[in-house]
Amino acid sequence: MLAEAGRQGVVLAGISAGMNCWFEGCSTDSYGPLATLPDGLGMLRGSACPHYDGEAEREAQYCGSVASGELQAGWAVDDRAALLWRDGELVEAVAEREGARAFHVEPDGSGDTTQTPLEVRLLV
Repeated sequence: MLAEAGRQGVVLAGISAGMNCWFEGCSTDSYGPLATLPDGLGMLRGSACPHYDGEAEREAQYCGSVASGELQAGWAVDDRAALLWRDGELVEAVAEREGARAFHVEPDGSGDTTQTPLEVRLLV
């Protein structure tokens, strides 16, 4: 039903867990302590991590999960930043706060991750 709504042009959006749900997996504290959740809706490939700069443990937990293979490579955003997707493809990163960042995070093959910063358009 949600996928059909998206195909018909309905905007599907969310913040925090509302970002996470569209991906195959994520970093979340929705069920207690910060943990990996590998079973999202899968409408977007890969994994997600909101609050990248807003919660002290987020970056390390997410990168560790991606590096170990517990989560697929994916996308991390700071508080007040977002990713715009269209037809399963990333269109752009946007933010409503100067300095808010977004990253593509992938395993580097040596037990760590590569965090590639995305260009972020400030919404004014």
